[in-house]
Amino acid sequence: METKKPSPPPSATPPYIPQIRLYQQWLERERGLAFGDYDALWRWSTTDLDAFWQSLWDYFDVQSPTPHTAVLARNAMPGARWFPGAQVNYARQALRHVDAAHAAGQPAVISRNEKGQHRELGWPELRRQVAALALHLRRQGVGPGDRVAAYLPNVPETLVALLATVSLGAVWSVCAPDMGTAAVLDRFRQIEPKALIAVDGVTYGGRDLDRTGVLAELRAGLPTLQHVVLVRQTGATEMIAGCADYISATAQNDAEVAAFEPLWVAFDHPLWIVYSSGTTGLPKPIVHGHGGMVLVALQLKCLHNDIGCSYEPNSWGERYHWYSSTGWVMWNAQASGLLSGTTCVIYDGNPGGSKDRPDWGVLWRFAAETGVTFFGAGAAFYANCMKAGLELADCGDLRRVRALGTTGSPLSAEVQEWGSRQFERLRDGATADPAAAPGRPKQGAAPLGGSDPCEAGERGGDAIWWNNISGGTDFCGAFIGGHRELPQVPGEMQCRMLGAAVEAWDAEGHPVVDAVGELVCTQPIPSMPLYLWGDTDGKRYLASYFDMYPPGHGRRPGGGDGPAEMGAVWRHGDWLKVTSRGSCIIYGRSDATINRHGLRMGTSELYSAVEALPEVLDSLVVDLEYLGRESFMPLFVVLRQGAVLDDALRQRIAGAIRTALSPRFVPDDIVAVAEVPRTLTGKKQELPVKKLLLGQPLDKVVNKDAMANPGSLDWYVAYAARRA
Repeated sequence: METKKPSPPPSATPPYIPQIRLYQQWLERERGLAFGDYDALWRWSTTDLDAFWQSLWDYFDVQSPTPHTAVLARNAMPGARWFPGAQVNYARQALRHVDAAHAAGQPAVISRNEKGQHRELGWPELRRQVAALALHLRRQGVGPGDRVAAYLPNVPETLVALLATVSLGAVWSVCAPDMGTAAVLDRFRQIEPKALIAVDGVTYGGRDLDRTGVLAELRAGLPTLQHVVLVRQTGATEMIAGCADYISATAQNDAEVAAFEPLWVAFDHPLWIVYSSGTTGLPKPIVHGHGGMVLVALQLKCLHNDIGCSYEPNSWGERYHWYSSTGWVMWNAQASGLLSGTTCVIYDGNPGGSKDRPDWGVLWRFAAETGVTFFGAGAAFYANCMKAGLELADCGDLRRVRALGTTGSPLSAEVQEWGSRQFERLRDGATADPAAAPGRPKQGAAPLGGSDPCEAGERGGDAIWWNNISGGTDFCGAFIGGHRELPQVPGEMQCRMLGAAVEAWDAEGHPVVDAVGELVCTQPIPSMPLYLWGDTDGKRYLASYFDMYPPGHGRRPGGGDGPAEMGAVWRHGDWLKVTSRGSCIIYGRSDATINRHGLRMGTSELYSAVEALPEVLDSLVVDLEYLGRESFMPLFVVLRQGAVLDDALRQRIAGAIRTALSPRFVPDDIVAVAEVPRTLTGKKQELPVKKLLLGQPLDKVVNKDAMANPGSLDWYVAYAARRA
């Protein structure tokens, strides 16, 4: 069934005046602040932190029944304290749009899966289901601070479950059903959930995948569970004993449901727990707060991603799609569309079809049929479309798409140019109807206080706009991204985000321009983690982001050192170049974390799976992602005497990784080696090997005197030479 496209407001085609321009006009009108160019605006936002973040609070009309006593009460990293005294709720911010959006005829969620099952969820029904499920959970004893875990795919039920959980002040955490039992338990065991909401199965790549076995293992492995809700997705599963049925749990429709309101909670009350893996130990359970996520999500999605409210005349009928699994932080970003009254368009399944019938037009046809205006996906998705020889003109009417979002890994200039050419052909093949491509940037539309963006930019007046962003699960936001009125160069990101004091630092901790350095953020952002769950002394949080540079170094807002009690800068683990024009290029990870198409995994999790095999004594894996190169992930294994790395063993190794982690982390190559390079303290030398294989000289990447087995490096040097 094809979705009915939204009727335009009485005036005509929505103008889509850039959201960031509207914000700048508001600043000038309400605050008397005008800026000559974006660099001046960015510097103000990262220097006068109180004024900037208060302006966002006011501009987006964030509501609280009690006033805050300060904006940034304590500028420390870690330990920043934002908006003390304020009360908010993520679910309340989303549901405040119900009446206006419904009156305008705009749906809350449009969804489809691989089987073509199409659903549309209206705003009043979203509110009813959220209230019904919240009341159900509350009757099971779920309350503020309790953790509700979810093992769910990208379907409307997951959005309902998120909002229901957080409306109670309970803490949400989700894992995607493509993750194996061991990887899920490594995450959920740490947070000791009281309730679990899980799916019985999913369809992916043309195959129905039963998940009832995993569900049984999760129930057995999580002793704190007191309640389980089952979402029957496959239609074949009978109710499982001891589980509540999701449909029954959301069926209530009475005065109690109508009267339900989300609980007001403190600005820094825990909202959700997401996971980001380092190179050692279990995945890091990262806790974000309600207020920080509301504020930063609105700042990112509206001002920089230029996604508007679906019932506002300026962006009437906005439909926001970002393809993601629930295991990627971009699912959280997709969900944040609800915070501004934006229709979320979601797809559950393989974006490339099946192994037998590859089809990279699936998402594009979905977007054409549902009237998507903002289309986002991982950079690898666009690269695969290009390699498959896809012609977007064969995928339906995509003229409503006015912006393309990318993240997850560096997007090459070649792929961006391919996509731009595709949309040029769509434009050239369109009729002369002025409403044919609503919302495309208008020729000569100059930014406030700036020049015509088309004078220096790469796009014409009605070319597609690429919104390339880079951020992380760690703070559930972006450091670098888009600006609809700045020049665009393929292979680059347009700017550093407002409020994100991002710099590239050299080895001595000095900012550099037009040179590659460590990505650091020198000032706090409200969505930075409150803490890591279970990290009672804060040492793991400190070691994860703040231990590379001395406290106080570079911490004064606007530049320079501050007192040591301000703490250290945030070191993100990416290679960054800030150009003299203000644009940015991300070159890949500067640490040994695996980044497969935007999903990060700690190497320790992979080692646990591989080294459990009796033939494997030791192993080392590196991800050779770097700008302009395809991601290549080799796995080096040391085998027990007499074992042979034949096809059968390769398949068993790949199967162990697929089962314990996810198919996404199966290596591109498996190579037998005599030794894994280690430090004197026994740590695997992942980062030196990674740098070596990326072409850096041996003497620049490792100190042999600090190694237990320096002779082992000779083999890797030869391997790097063969690859080169």
